[in-house]
Amino acid sequence: MKVLGITLARGGSKSVPFKNIRPILGKPLISYTIKESLKSKLIDDYIVSTDSVKIANIAKKFGAKVPFLRPKNISKDNSTSVDSLKHAVNFMEKEKGFKYDFIVEIMCTNPLKISKDIDSCITKLKKTKSDSIIAVHQLFDHHPRRIKKIVNDKIVDFCLKEKLETRRQDLLPVAYIRSGSIYALKRDHLMMQNMRYGSRNSRPYILPPNRAINIDTEIDVLVAENLLRRK
Repeated sequence: MKVLGITLARGGSKSVPFKNIRPILGKPLISYTIKESLKSKLIDDYIVSTDSVKIANIAKKFGAKVPFLRPKNISKDNSTSVDSLKHAVNFMEKEKGFKYDFIVEIMCTNPLKISKDIDSCITKLKKTKSDSIIAVHQLFDHHPRRIKKIVNDKIVDFCLKEKLETRRQDLLPVAYIRSGSIYALKRDHLMMQNMRYGSRNSRPYILPPNRAINIDTEIDVLVAENLLRRK
């Protein structure tokens, strides 16, 4: 059972420019993911896929293999992760001369995850024979019952009715969101069905709140740094 780990690190982030190498407590963001991915006991090969020479050099400095620079046609703002993952898999399988059984995308936007989270996703994927295992975390303040829309200058429930004076920890049903951390997939689920998640046989890996963040704004950077200091 061969497992390929991939971190996608495009250079063109708009919300936080060059987010993947943004300093977090003095180290580039991507370094946290590289460190934990290399500690995995279940990944056979781990690479970083990037279109940026600068990101590639930093990834190599922290021990990652960067066997290619991603083509420009799959490095645009509207390019999909599926296209980039498939390109990486095709490249590696051609180099190695065999097909992998499982593909794990380890996203660098969560510097809090640890190698245990990565290996737990892979283990669950193997044991359950599901199409994919997706890291998720529980929603509290952003629970669907608390989300509103404004209609004719009035506050209206967006999709689910919120009972008055309900504590956030008592909101039901419990809601989860994809965590921006780990996608463990059957190889053919990605390569043949063009999917990372979304099938009826996708299953969750629940990250604890203290290891759940998805850096997409400057505020997220500050939150991540604070949590890493505590860690």
